[in-house]
Amino acid sequence: MSDLMTSDPDRRTGRQGHLAAAGARPGYSRSAWAMLVLTLLALAGCGAKEVIVSGNFPPPLMQPLPVKLGVWYEPEFEGHEFFDEAKGRAESSWIVKTGEAQVAMWGQLLDNMFVGVTKMDGKPAPEQMNPVVDAVLIPRVDELQYAIPAHTNVKVYEIWMRYAFELVTTNGEPIAEWTMTAYGKTPTAFLQSDEAAVNLAAVVALRDAGAHFITSFHKVPEVAQWLEQLELERAGVAAR
Repeated sequence: MSDLMTSDPDRRTGRQGHLAAAGARPGYSRSAWAMLVLTLLALAGCGAKEVIVSGNFPPPLMQPLPVKLGVWYEPEFEGHEFFDEAKGRAESSWIVKTGEAQVAMWGQLLDNMFVGVTKMDGKPAPEQMNPVVDAVLIPRVDELQYAIPAHTNVKVYEIWMRYAFELVTTNGEPIAEWTMTAYGKTPTAFLQSDEAAVNLAAVVALRDAGAHFITSFHKVPEVAQWLEQLELERAGVAAR
């Protein structure tokens, strides 16, 4: 995916023209004012655009699986963000924070996908005191890529994410590991700002992640085997 980024050339020209016109103010030599103009332009180019992703994540319409699931969000996941440094003076650096939206989306999804969901206070381990759940899910953002438009008047952004999942026992013993991808694209170019376009692309990617998780969870061979074993154990207990 490309990573081209440019700022609006008309806005840059307007800002520079305004500063230059003010150069006749008394008290400034031409050289001093020129230095000030260059400094201000450099600072303007260095400013990072920040997006704290937020959006609406509708609950899935499905029959919950008969599983009591624990979920552990690692600090890196809860505070997930990515930084893209500007390649030149005409570009802006980007800080996109997805952590809060990640937790909101996955919380909404899992609460409606399983009969019971518990957010764990600590990472599953033999010495960790955990509530009674059937297993613990640990999601991670393994990789993220994004593409931005060559011109800011076409605000269509793309975001691609690869997740890595672990399903473990409350003691931290592995049950299954798998990866999954998600993709989001700004559905319209007619948005007020680049930040709004990036936010919308991220929200679409998160919704795509939720949809893929619902349809693929039970298809992971180790997960399918675990679900079958869990059903057999419950049937055995009920028959006693």
